[in-house]
Amino acid sequence: METKQIAGRQVTFHHYNTVIVGTGAAGMNCAVHLYEFMKRKGVEDAQDRIALVTRGLCVGASRMSGSDKQTYYKLGTSPNVPDCAQAFAKTLTAGGCCHGDLALIEGINSLREFYHLVQAGVAFPTDAAGTFIGYKTDHDPAERATSAGPKTSRFMSECLQRQVDRYGIRIFDNREIIHLLTTGSGRSKRIVGIATLDRNPKTKSGDCPAISVFLATNVVLAAGGPGQLYKTSVYPNGQFGIHGLAFKAGLVAENLTESQFGLASTEFRWNVSGTYMQAIPRVFSTDAVGRHEREFLAEVFPSMRSMATNIFLKGYQWPLDPQRIENLQSSLIDVLVFNESRKGRRVFLDFRQNPVGSRSMEPFRIDDIEPEASEYLKNAGAVQKTPIERLAHMNPLAVEIYWEHRIDLARQPLEIAVCAQHNNGGFAVNTWWESSIPHTFVIGEMAGTHGVKRPGGSALNAGQVGGLRAAEYIVNAYGIETADYSDDNEEIVRQVQDLIGKFDRWQESSGLSPFDVVDQIQNRMTASAAHIREQKDANKSLQQAISLVKEIQDKGLAAPDARSLIAAVVAEHMALASAAYLKATVDLLARDGGSRGSYLVLSPDGILIHPDIVNPTTGEPLKFKPENEDLRNTILQIQYDETSPDLFQTAAVPPRAAPVERKSFEPAWRDYREGRIYNA
Repeated sequence: METKQIAGRQVTFHHYNTVIVGTGAAGMNCAVHLYEFMKRKGVEDAQDRIALVTRGLCVGASRMSGSDKQTYYKLGTSPNVPDCAQAFAKTLTAGGCCHGDLALIEGINSLREFYHLVQAGVAFPTDAAGTFIGYKTDHDPAERATSAGPKTSRFMSECLQRQVDRYGIRIFDNREIIHLLTTGSGRSKRIVGIATLDRNPKTKSGDCPAISVFLATNVVLAAGGPGQLYKTSVYPNGQFGIHGLAFKAGLVAENLTESQFGLASTEFRWNVSGTYMQAIPRVFSTDAVGRHEREFLAEVFPSMRSMATNIFLKGYQWPLDPQRIENLQSSLIDVLVFNESRKGRRVFLDFRQNPVGSRSMEPFRIDDIEPEASEYLKNAGAVQKTPIERLAHMNPLAVEIYWEHRIDLARQPLEIAVCAQHNNGGFAVNTWWESSIPHTFVIGEMAGTHGVKRPGGSALNAGQVGGLRAAEYIVNAYGIETADYSDDNEEIVRQVQDLIGKFDRWQESSGLSPFDVVDQIQNRMTASAAHIREQKDANKSLQQAISLVKEIQDKGLAAPDARSLIAAVVAEHMALASAAYLKATVDLLARDGGSRGSYLVLSPDGILIHPDIVNPTTGEPLKFKPENEDLRNTILQIQYDETSPDLFQTAAVPPRAAPVERKSFEPAWRDYREGRIYNA
C-alpha cells in the first residue's frame, strides 16, 4: 500500500493479482477458488494477491434476498430420475437467446460446485441414504432443484466467507466503486483496476471521502444486478449494481431486455413464491389509506375453483409469464395486481382468511379446487382450515422469516406488488466467464448467461460455476503475478485527477439532486421497461434517459456533503445503465420481439387479455402482442458509444452452440497436462 498526492488529495494505492468487486456468493466463491488454485501452484502468499472490495458486506442480494424455499438448481441427483449435462443444457437453452456452450458448462460443473458448497457447510437436505432430495421448479423437467430454506444464498455466502476469512484474504468493506480504471484502446484496452470512495459514516460533512485505487492484473466484476433501477423491486435497498461503470469502461452486454418480475412483499422485500401462494391466501386490495377492501380477483375469475387454483399455481408458476395469461391462467393474477396498483390501490395477501369470492361464488373448500392443487395439499398434509395453518405446516421457515422482520402473518395482511426480481441479461462472457475485455471477468448476476427464461434457482448455480471458471483461468492462463502498473502511470493518474475534479465541481454545483435523479430513473424504468411495455412510451423514455445522462455530464450533480457525493456517484452510473436498458428495450420492440420472458408488450391489435380488464389510464381493453419466436435464435448485444445519438450501439448475434465433439481420454489428458484447455 502506498499513498500519493494527486490534485491536492491523498490517494491510497493497492496492488493485487486479482481484485474482485462484490462479496456475494459468486464473488466469495471466486476468491476461495483463486486461493486454492494458487496454492496448487505452490504460491505461499496467495492470500496477499487477492482482494475483495464491496460497498456493503452484508447488504447485497446474496445476503438479503430469498423466497419460501430459495432454490439451488443443479444437475439432478435423484436415483429415480436420470439426468446428464446435455439434458441440463437443453433445458437452459429452451427459453431462447441462451449460449449453448455456457449452458453445457453450467451443467457439467454444477455438481462440482454444489458439493463444494456442501463441504463448505451449506446444509442441503438428504434422505437417510444420503441422497440430496430434489424437486421440480419452474421450467424444470428433472427434479434438479434443492434448497437449504428461505435463506439459501445467505447460507452460501456466509459459509464461503468463513473460508475466505480462514484463508486470510482481505475484504475491503464500505467502499463505493466510482470508476473502472482503463489503459489502452481497441483490442489492447484493459481494465487495470478500480477507484473507490470510503463510505465511512464518520466522514465530516463537506469533506470528500477518502479515495483508494486498487490496481490489478485481473478484475472480476461480481457486484450483482441493477436492482434499484425499478421503483418496485425485491432487491435489497442499496443494491444498485455497477452496470453504468462497466458500460463506460467498454464492456459489451447481452439480453438486457430479459428481466424477471413477480409478486413480492414490499415492506420487507421478499418473493412470495412457492408455499406462500400454495397455501392459497385471500388476495384483496384497498385504497391508499387501507379502506374500501375489494376482492378484485373475484371480478374476473368466474368461479372459486378457478380463482383458488390459480392462486395455488402462482406458487410454482411465479414469474409473470405471457404464456400463462390467456384463458384465465395464473399470470393473469400479476396483471390484475399491477392494474390495482396503477389505480392507486394497495394489494395484500391475507393468510388469516381463505379466498373470498363474489356473491355468486361458492365458499372456498380444498376438495373443490382442481386436482393438481388439492392433491398436492393433501399429499403435503396441508388441509388445515386457514392459509396460515397450511403455510406453517408446509414451511414454518417461510413464516419465521417474516417474524424476524416484525411481520406476523397470523395477525396482519402482507402488502405485495409486482416487483423486479432478477436480470437474466448482463455482460457478455466466454466459456471462462471472461468479458469482451481481456483480464476482466464477470460473474453472478452481472454476467449475461441466461436467456429469455430460466429454471428457478439456476442463477445461484451460474454464479458458483462462473466464479470457479474465472478463478481457474486467471491462475492457469494469466499467472499469479501482482499488478506491475506504476502509480505514476499517466493514464491512471489522469483518470484519478478527472474524478477529483468532477467531485470538486459537484460539491459546488447547484445541479440536479442525486436523490431526485434516482427517483426519476426508477419511475421511468418501471413505466417503460418493466413487465408492461409499449413501443411509443419506451421511445419517449429512452430520449428522456439520454437527455438526463447528457445533463449530468454538462451540469453535474449537487453534492455538497459526503452522503450526497456518494449518492451522486450512484445516480450518474445508474443514469447511464437505465439508458442502456431502455435502448435495448426500444430496439427489441422495433424488431417486433413481442411479449416474452416475464413481460407483456401492449398493442391495440394484440390478444385480448380479458374483456373486463382495461388500462386504467386510457379505459381501453388491455391487449398484448405475442412473442416473435424467430427472435429466440438471436441475442441482442449492446455497447456504449458516446458518439452515437442514442449513446449505445446494438447488434443481433446468433447464440453459440454447445460443443458436441468429445476427445478420447488420452488426448484430453494430454491437453490438460500441457495446459492447452486454456487456449480453447
